[in-house]
Amino acid sequence: MKVLRKKRILLPVFVAIVLLLFLSTNWMSWFYPIHYKEEIRQSAEKYEVDPFLVASIIRVETNYKVSKESRRGALGLMQLMPDTAEWIMESAKLPRVPLDNIKHEPEMNIELGTWYLRKLSKQFGGNQTAVIAAYNAGPGNVDGWIKRGIWDGQSGTVKNIPIGETRHYVQRVIYYYNQYRDIYDEF
Repeated sequence: MKVLRKKRILLPVFVAIVLLLFLSTNWMSWFYPIHYKEEIRQSAEKYEVDPFLVASIIRVETNYKVSKESRRGALGLMQLMPDTAEWIMESAKLPRVPLDNIKHEPEMNIELGTWYLRKLSKQFGGNQTAVIAAYNAGPGNVDGWIKRGIWDGQSGTVKNIPIGETRHYVQRVIYYYNQYRDIYDEF
C-alpha cells in the first residue's frame, strides 16, 4: 500500500517537472547550448556576421572544445589552418600572435574566424550556403564549382557539392544554424 501511495505522489511531481521543462521557452537550449556567447557576439557585431552562423560553425568544427587541433593542423574552436590564420592577421591588420594563442584563446580564434566569414560573405555576395562550403573546402574550390556549373551555391542543391565531406559539413552547419535560430530569441 505504501509503495502504491508513493507512486501516486511521485508521478504527478514528475509530470509537473517535465511540463515545466517543456513549457519553458528555452528548454531546447540544454541540447543545443552556445558557449562563448559574448566572444561570438562581439566578433559578429564587429564584422557584421550573423552570430548564429559563427556559433553553428564552431559547433560543427569542435563542439566548443578549446585547444582542438585537427589531423591536418587546423587550430582552435573555429579550426583555422595556420597559413590562413597568419593571412587573416595580416589582411585584417590584427596584432600578430603566436599560433599557440590562436589554438588556446577562444576570443582570438573567434575573431579571426569571424573576420574570415565576412571576407567569404563579400566574395560570395552574401550567399550563406556558399560561404559555409568555402569555409570548409576553400573559396577557390567553391568558386570553381559554381563557375563550372557543378554546383549553383544554393542550399537546395547541396547534394551537388562534389566533395562528400564538404556536402556533409554544409548540411550540418545549416542544421545547427536553423536549430539555434529556432531556439534562441536573440543572440
